[in-house]
Amino acid sequence: MAAPTEVVSPLDPDLSAEAALSEGGFRHVAGVDEAGRGAWAGPLVAAAVILPEPAEVSPDAFAGVRDSKLLSLAQREALYETIVGAARSVGVGAVPADEVDLLGLTAANELAMARAVRALHLAPDFLLLDCFTLKSVGLPQRGIVRGDRCCLSIAAASIVAKVTRDRWLARLAEEHPGYGFEQHRGYGVAVHRQAISERGLTPIHRLSYAPLRGLGEA
Repeated sequence: MAAPTEVVSPLDPDLSAEAALSEGGFRHVAGVDEAGRGAWAGPLVAAAVILPEPAEVSPDAFAGVRDSKLLSLAQREALYETIVGAARSVGVGAVPADEVDLLGLTAANELAMARAVRALHLAPDFLLLDCFTLKSVGLPQRGIVRGDRCCLSIAAASIVAKVTRDRWLARLAEEHPGYGFEQHRGYGVAVHRQAISERGLTPIHRLSYAPLRGLGEA
């Protein structure tokens, strides 16, 4: 059953939550987070990361890992390699734009996270999530407000989700040139709005989003 959402002050992420759960007998704690909720185009991507048990992690093993929004592109790319190389398991789940339109953002967000959890090759026994809990996943779990600022496994998941999505948008930019997806990653910045006004919408745009609603109609 899901535990009530907890509110935690934003701090540099550490393994306190994971250590407490380990002491309680949980051995495969997965941090879960997503990227791309507010984007106008491209998939919603989530990641789940099971780090080594806290007692096995050296103090500097994940130095620099924090909420992906606080990091530069180069920092995220370097830390992504560190996380993927050291984690016991990493899972990624995605929901494409047309599915986001069909399900709505809240349900799509849950589905992306659930897919990330199910993609783990090591079955988790507890989930730590940034704000959310997953009703569709029958595992013990806890949603922590601003969890990516204080919980290391959630912060790691935020980096994996962000880097995975950024790389995906860079590939989609080659399929849909002229929109600048490799730069703005599908968010509603001025250059993206201008490209839409000049070129129209693509199959990877989220037509249910208010700024785009009706633009794809003939």
